[in-house]
Amino acid sequence: MAGQAAFRPGQVSGVDSPRRFVISAEHGGQRLDRVVSSVIAATRSQAKVLIDQARVLVNGQPKKAGYCVRVDDTLCIEPLLAAPPLAAPQAIPLDVLYEDEVLLAINKPPAMVVHPAPGQWQGTVVNALLFRWGWRDSGHSLRPGILHRLDKDTSGVLLVAKDEGSAEHLARQFRARQVHKTYGAVAVGRFRAQTGRIELPIGRHPTDRKKMSVHARHSRAALSRYQVVAEAQGLSFVRLFPTTGRTHQLRVHMAALGHPLVGDQVYGPAQARLRGAPAVAQTFGRQALHAEAIRFSHPVQGRMMTIRAPYPPDMRALLGAMGVSETRPVN
Repeated sequence: MAGQAAFRPGQVSGVDSPRRFVISAEHGGQRLDRVVSSVIAATRSQAKVLIDQARVLVNGQPKKAGYCVRVDDTLCIEPLLAAPPLAAPQAIPLDVLYEDEVLLAINKPPAMVVHPAPGQWQGTVVNALLFRWGWRDSGHSLRPGILHRLDKDTSGVLLVAKDEGSAEHLARQFRARQVHKTYGAVAVGRFRAQTGRIELPIGRHPTDRKKMSVHARHSRAALSRYQVVAEAQGLSFVRLFPTTGRTHQLRVHMAALGHPLVGDQVYGPAQARLRGAPAVAQTFGRQALHAEAIRFSHPVQGRMMTIRAPYPPDMRALLGAMGVSETRPVN
């Protein structure tokens, strides 16, 4: 095809603008993440991030990492830095919620990045883990066992596997949607229904590539549930239960429902909607979203575990101004 190059391993060391590739007979039947990692000289985990974020399109459509490419499939891949610097161990304290021989769970504070990335190679959770476990080789440099994502300004429980077997066992649970996560959030407005489902597909915003949208041309199925815990002063304290794990899913879904999260700098409310709300809500410096709990099967012991993360001071202050407690149970 004109303007398109047939894929050959090692042909491209990195891309700085969207590139197109046509799959040859030699590589037909391979997993998409394997093909992407080869064509842009990235790790499989980096390739999966691009695929999960719909930055890789197959014949114009997003696919899952396990999709088997076919001969003459056309791949369109958005930019990825080819050779990021290795993450360095740093003595950063971690709030450990649980630890055994194969697992670690931490309570990530707000404003802390999970993975090193352009513009933020230090001060991340990965840097802290490398120091904690003495990992200094490149094999663990960018993503040592981190199984799921939390946005920089989302606080709460983050699960980390210490070995490959446990990581794969837990990854299978995530893929099978057997891991159950609960978030606490403060949203603008009063809900018409106290419980509900939000089933709106999510994809990359058509004009702002740093944002996600429910109106994207290329999107993936996304499902969230919510339950209102308390309402006060024009705000609602809700618990959110994502079934899928799309980028910015809960923030995008709540905004699409007409109840953006307090403090969200990307999808958040106009200042006018916060009139009458407590002062702390009007100046809240991040999205009011906290990963409160995660429930899963222990990869070695087989028992069901629920790990809970206490709310950070800023969220406790916001809820306190509403006159509610973060420990209030859902009805």
